[in-house]
Amino acid sequence: MVRLEDIEVALREKMPVSHLVLNGDGRHFELLMVSEAFVGLSRVRRHQAVYGALGDAMRDELVHALTMQTFTPEEWAQRG
Repeated sequence: MVRLEDIEVALREKMPVSHLVLNGDGRHFELLMVSEAFVGLSRVRRHQAVYGALGDAMRDELVHALTMQTFTPEEWAQRG
């Protein structure tokens, strides 16, 4: 089981994060993340970047399911 705090720390250490909301039960998580790292990336590439930042937690299946919404700062600002 993975703590929410551990996932948040991993993401913030490996990616520039301007906004992050994470919910979950220890195995299933929902993530809303805004990052400059997503500029110019497709949705698939954005998700791959998040998976890469989580590294071992994803490879070792400590995180069973992760639903993501990923935005650039500009996209996030346009959402209001």
